[in-house]
Order: sequence, then structure tokens, then C-alpha cells
Amino acid sequence: MHSRTKLTVRYAETDQMKIAHHSNYPIWYEMGRADYIKMFGTNYKDMEKSGIITPLVNLNCHYGLPALYDDELIIRTWCTMMTAARIEFSYSVKRINKDGTETELGYGSTQHAFVDAKTFKPCNVKKRLPELYEKINQNIKYFE
Repeated sequence: MHSRTKLTVRYAETDQMKIAHHSNYPIWYEMGRADYIKMFGTNYKDMEKSGIITPLVNLNCHYGLPALYDDELIIRTWCTMMTAARIEFSYSVKRINKDGTETELGYGSTQHAFVDAKTFKPCNVKKRLPELYEKINQNIKYFE
């Protein structure tokens, strides 16, 4: 199972050549991650209210072709690993072409820890949010 986040490259995200700056990819990944979590009936705001935050511990980005100003993009997001203390997501960034086909522009992954919002110490999401843990774990994809 994966989420599909559609967006259009804004002018503010580009450089003088109208190419999206590489620093936007982690932001697009975050948008995809938020949409992925929503598929399981919750969101980051609710997770934070329950006392869990998910700081980034690793980020990988592979850039292939450039995203250009006004391109329509699709960010596909899926979970590739989840333990009681960590979660890893993978992403694919594709351009939606005029004919409806898609061209991959890049891909990446992020790894996050589950941390108590007050102590900043690792916490066990399996115990704190067991329903979410089970739902996501049942939908892990190792390859897209």
C-alpha cells in the first residue's frame, strides 16, 4: 500500500533556470509521509497529542531528472520497515506527463525514531499506539 501525493512545482521552489531546488525533495517527502499516515486514520498532530514525535534520523535522496517550474508531480510513499522504536519510508518522485504517463525524477528514503515528546527518549510505539503499529506493519512494502 502506498500514498499518492500530487503537487505542482511552484515558482518559489525553483532556481533561475526554473529547476526545482534539491532542498525541496525532503519537503515533498514530508508531504507524502503525512498523506501516508492519514491512510491509517490518524495524523502527525494526533500522534503528537498522544505524546509521540518522530524525529528524522536518516535521509537519502537520489536525483535523476530535474523537476521544472509548473510540472505536475506525484510523490508515492510507502513504509519499508517498522519496529517498536523506528520507522522507514521510501519515496518515488515522478512527473505526470501531458499524455498521462509518468517519468521518474528521483527517489529516496527517510528513517525516523519514535520518541516521547516530553523526554525525547525513544518510546515503544507498539505499546503506545498498538492499532497504528499493527495497521502500518500489515502494509509494509519492501520494493515499489
